[in-house]
Amino acid sequence: MTDDEKKTTQPGDTTDTPKKPEPTDDLVTTRHTLHTPQGDLDYSATTGRVVLRQEVHKDEKYDGRKPKAEVSITYYTLQDTDVTRRPVTFAFNGGPGSSSVWLHLGLLGPRRVDSGDVGDLTPPPYGLVDNLETLLHVSDLVFIDPVSTGYSRATEGEQAKPFHGFTGDLESVGEIIRLWTSRNDRWMSPKFLIGESYGGTRGAALAEYLQQRFGMFFNGVMLVAPALNLEALFDGEHSNLPHPLFLPLYAATAQYHGLLGDRTTDDVVAEARDWAETYASVLARGARVPDDERAAAVTKIASLTGLSEDYVDRANLRLEHTRVYAELLRSRRLVTGRLDTRFTGPADHYIHEQMPYDPFMSATSGPYTAALHHYLRGELEYENDAIYEVLSRQVHPWSYKEFEGQADVADKLATAMIINPHLQVHIAMGRYDGGVPVEAIEYSLDQMAIPASYRDRIETRVYPAGHMMYIHQESRVAQAADLADFVRRASIR
Repeated sequence: MTDDEKKTTQPGDTTDTPKKPEPTDDLVTTRHTLHTPQGDLDYSATTGRVVLRQEVHKDEKYDGRKPKAEVSITYYTLQDTDVTRRPVTFAFNGGPGSSSVWLHLGLLGPRRVDSGDVGDLTPPPYGLVDNLETLLHVSDLVFIDPVSTGYSRATEGEQAKPFHGFTGDLESVGEIIRLWTSRNDRWMSPKFLIGESYGGTRGAALAEYLQQRFGMFFNGVMLVAPALNLEALFDGEHSNLPHPLFLPLYAATAQYHGLLGDRTTDDVVAEARDWAETYASVLARGARVPDDERAAAVTKIASLTGLSEDYVDRANLRLEHTRVYAELLRSRRLVTGRLDTRFTGPADHYIHEQMPYDPFMSATSGPYTAALHHYLRGELEYENDAIYEVLSRQVHPWSYKEFEGQADVADKLATAMIINPHLQVHIAMGRYDGGVPVEAIEYSLDQMAIPASYRDRIETRVYPAGHMMYIHQESRVAQAADLADFVRRASIR
């Protein structure tokens, strides 16, 4: 018997164990033509997962770039273009926990969902149509699903938790942007970011992070219903900030649902905005407010919101938004939407203190999910048996450990604008957005510490719809034109 034949496997001996292959990109590319009134768009579509690697140091020694996650992306590039002049836009939604399906198939991409709108919803199995207003007219597009959303996952054996927080998310999405830009030779292209909701939080912070970390400067940042300062959006234990900022939204909602007579939306919103400073003063003074002044405030708030004076009084003038959406149409046995307060729906009973669900999300999640699954497999020819996480709960609790109080990234956007004097900012807002109201966004912008002249580089648009204003046909067409115009102007050298 030879020495080799005498060898036996000892406990812990892994010399004969085959090494597991590292994950690899699984991107698939297809070619397409979109026929539009402005001419044909010949483009390639690439979708799949990109392996995200991070530098590892062990015992103060560089230990290489190790795979940490596989990130699903879809990108579109127009054929036969000069990459030094052709813009590219990196897009993502928010949540935290949302994939990029909403901006992808609702507003920006060459195909879009036929979901209908409030009062005229498309029934299952819904539809997918050409998007003649796609931003591809003026920019290549890259849609990114952060880790644990879409098909993005931590690699086998790795923890997802490090990606489920402000900094981890920022670094991972930023690395995907850096990697795509390098691999596709787009460092000399005009570059843009667009993010919706928490994607606005991410987008504002990314503008600063990518400049500081990689020296990657952008031409523009487009933020759709951005959550810039969370203190302005959620009731804190001792914060009165959200209440005056939500008042115009409540007034618009009440008017939309016929609770304020024949007054116009513009009229009630203007009155609510004018009285908001008085409202803030009343709340700030608390118990020092005289009884007659408090009573007058109760009457005023009730007249603007459609809520009863008794409800406003019992709420101590402080109207928490998810409770308002349960209360406003209680007499009609309806709850209103949160992300779009034009939407309504029935509940299982009507003694809920807070809205039991969001009728807007119920109306939109089905169409977008069905369209996404058909589109990736049936049209872009990408096959993956994993669950595509449209909205993932796996990312919670989300970590904001970097902030002492509520997260606020307006200062990061301000820093990005100061460092990059060419950076332009576009803000899109929905009048019926009950999650991130117009006035809450404006408040955050007003607090930015930038020179007065820099404010000329921030433009805002308000659309007569909700958080995803592109659900509303007229708003979608107008918004698409506004974004295309912004990209054109910000790309001029």
